[in-house]
Amino acid sequence: MNKPLRPLPKTGVLDIAPYVPGKSTAPAGVAKVHKLSSNENPLGASPAAIEAVKKLAAKMEFYPDGSAQRLRQAIGAAHGLNPDNIVCSNGSDEIIGLLAQTYLGPGDEGIITEHGFLVYRNYIQAASAVPVVAKESNERADVDAILAAVTDRTKIVFLANPNNPTGTYLPFEEVRRLHSALPKSVLLLLDAAYAEYVRRNDYEAGIELVSSSENVVMTRTFSKVHGLGGMRIGWVYAPGHIVDALNRMRGPFNVNAAAIEAGVAAMGDRDHVEASVAHNSEWLPWVVAELTTLGLRVTPSVGNFVLVHFLDDGKHTAEVADDYLTQRGYILRRVSAYGFPNALRMTVGTEEANRGVISALSEFLKS
Repeated sequence: MNKPLRPLPKTGVLDIAPYVPGKSTAPAGVAKVHKLSSNENPLGASPAAIEAVKKLAAKMEFYPDGSAQRLRQAIGAAHGLNPDNIVCSNGSDEIIGLLAQTYLGPGDEGIITEHGFLVYRNYIQAASAVPVVAKESNERADVDAILAAVTDRTKIVFLANPNNPTGTYLPFEEVRRLHSALPKSVLLLLDAAYAEYVRRNDYEAGIELVSSSENVVMTRTFSKVHGLGGMRIGWVYAPGHIVDALNRMRGPFNVNAAAIEAGVAAMGDRDHVEASVAHNSEWLPWVVAELTTLGLRVTPSVGNFVLVHFLDDGKHTAEVADDYLTQRGYILRRVSAYGFPNALRMTVGTEEANRGVISALSEFLKS
């Protein structure tokens, strides 16, 4: 047999499209950059978290607590959860990947929605499983389409609620309808990264459903409302048997010491959370109204971002708008990979950034 001349990745790895994050820089010479491409908190990190990390600087030689016990206890206290049902991670992405590696294998299927978070597909493929796409309706997850995609090979349904990049959500009665119709052997993964921002009476992040089920998990992150994207802290609330499996799969020190300290402090800083939510509640509708007045379609969003659809006239497309805005220091997110070649995603930013984008787009559309 002819052997390869170098190590080769397993079948399917090179079929994975690498995840490309939003850009963060503008051309040289731009006086000020407003990064609105990654749904980061415009108010920054919790001041309490910043102080906690500063205090840790003199202790960096010590390994962190491998179980992140204090962080799990802080999360449990804030949300009324049993810390034993929480696993912390290096960003919620890690937990999602671990769930895929734990419950998917060759030939299995994972269901994703048409415009769902790109990493779901990547993690399914990395587990040598098959991603199955369920069409959305009006840029929102469609329960009937998801259920129609279920087969004997389905092992996980990935549902971001609210979804990124659309900002749309499923009322919780629809989530319950989805869960009740799934086989008990299928894991329902509820990714609630933007839950804190939602102000709708018919929305729930998934805590109650996890507590009453054996096949539902809810993932959360510190990257958005807590402003700790650089710390990479995520967590999952899950039934005991899933927690046990994840703890066997994760790395022994998967959450670093600085992240643990920052997370504990941020989880106790309710003032920062409330200020962040209040800022978003004020500026999200303003941004939507101004964009609509400019003649652009905006997908209704309950997150801290909006999906803005541009014109098909050849002159005012998303690609041209992106270049125009970047030249002026406003960095938005291209979303062609999500199935929106003529749209940009804009994070709700500071007052200066929000007003600046609207002013720049007004001039762009007149040009």
